[in-house]
Amino acid sequence: MRYICLLALLLSFSCAVRETQSVQTPLHIIPRPVSVVGGGDNLQWDETVAIIVNGDQEQLVAELLQFYLKEKNITADISQTSKDKDKITLALGDLPDSVNGEGYRLTADDKGVRILASSGAGLFYGVQTLMQLIPAESTVIPFVDITDYPRFPYRGMHLDVGRHMFSVNFIKKYIDLLARHKFNTFHWHLTEDQGWRIEIKKYPKLQEVAAFRKETVVGRASTRTRNEPHEFDGQRYGGYYTTDEIREVISFASARFVTIIPEIELPGHAMAALAAYPHLGCTGGPYETATTWGIFPDVYCAGKDETFTFLQDVLDEVIALFPSRYIHIGGDEVFNNYFKTSWETCPHCKKRMAEEGLQDPHELQSYFIRRVEKYLNSKGKQIIGWDEILEGGLAPNATVMSWRGEAGGIAAARQQHDVIMTPEDWFYLDHAQDTVGEEPVIKRGYTPLKEVYAYDPVPAELTGGEARHILGAQGNVWTEYMKSPDQVEYMTYPRACAIAEVVWSPKAARDYNNFLQRMQTHVGRLKGWNVNYSKHLEKEFAGR
Repeated sequence: MRYICLLALLLSFSCAVRETQSVQTPLHIIPRPVSVVGGGDNLQWDETVAIIVNGDQEQLVAELLQFYLKEKNITADISQTSKDKDKITLALGDLPDSVNGEGYRLTADDKGVRILASSGAGLFYGVQTLMQLIPAESTVIPFVDITDYPRFPYRGMHLDVGRHMFSVNFIKKYIDLLARHKFNTFHWHLTEDQGWRIEIKKYPKLQEVAAFRKETVVGRASTRTRNEPHEFDGQRYGGYYTTDEIREVISFASARFVTIIPEIELPGHAMAALAAYPHLGCTGGPYETATTWGIFPDVYCAGKDETFTFLQDVLDEVIALFPSRYIHIGGDEVFNNYFKTSWETCPHCKKRMAEEGLQDPHELQSYFIRRVEKYLNSKGKQIIGWDEILEGGLAPNATVMSWRGEAGGIAAARQQHDVIMTPEDWFYLDHAQDTVGEEPVIKRGYTPLKEVYAYDPVPAELTGGEARHILGAQGNVWTEYMKSPDQVEYMTYPRACAIAEVVWSPKAARDYNNFLQRMQTHVGRLKGWNVNYSKHLEKEFAGR
């Protein structure tokens, strides 16, 4: 019986995919679908609908759909059959070749709503579109035929919990918002100079010492000099996520088809870990967990084998927790114009360089990254690193996250390495989005919504073959000056909505004025999800 129903669905979904929206409709969907064809009529639901499923994957998505419908005061029963028009059929099956694995086909007509996809993720994204078709105060569904799929396979958002930590409940909310916007990756920045946020059972001082700092700088901290005086709040700050809490978050994300990529920073941004285990640094300390923001004068010692034993032990526990194919290892800001790395004077590092035939500290960093990569590859994992890992020679299988503009991404793609674009001038969401005088304290920069929306992740300099290495893009949320969930949401939304469209929608379909028109409806959804979005968006509407 299941196969007869599936055949009928496949036949009903046999028309060709359109690359752009073929009919202008009043449907305000974020991110914009590939093809939308309006049907000129409406489907009126009662207060109870049936969700029709015939398999385990469909059942899992149906349970989430049931939860989402409840938010709109619609009761849904999950079953295998229904003759009523008030039904939503979820089915897995083949779609045209042009529709990738995360794509879906959604049809609403007088027979009900049908969503067909070739994967559970596709069904889930079809559900997200369906939820945006349902008006806030109504159960009238427009007749529509939507074919949709993402432009990029990697669609990410990042959150730094090292500088400021957030509750498990907020991390879940953050992930749920990503899923509602069809992001599929959450980059969890778990370790920093200012705090170590993941429980590692083999090294209890990471919880006892590294997870806490004695105080926090007040106001805007200078990142240019350590000699400039700062004011501190005198309050001990910190915490960490237990392994049970991390498993809880991973399970929550997995149900929403969001992969979590953990970041364990190395060889730099390690002051918290060095405070707990000072023998891992070049000088042996003493060190303390950083209380301000900036670049600090010591990193993991690349000449000591104890360093690699420690990191391998840590990564073993991280691997056991996170099913992600990728582990982010950082690799940034080991060298900086404002200090000289201790590697240049460390006898252990000098010995390592001589033994390995390395010419300078840049090649020593490459050795460090390659050694960690080799270990992770042996465990079936791939590394992602910030674009500094290009310096001294790129590790063989590394994926580069290009943040210092596009140059690192271009260089990596030309070397046939995969790339994730996250250039600071467009996708760092700790930048101001309004005139700086009206914004909260920020690190630096001004990136309004329009600039975020205008960015294209594929640099024009790349050839077609090179461009295929651009996996997608990611928005980064660094929390030096974000102490609360409200502040994180204010800086993230609505700019994350723009990023969602950049990484999902066809390039040819993107139009900023059209985006703003749809955002006028989407604001109501953000309010319904209790998102503290930036009210600068109202100025954008007024300026259209």
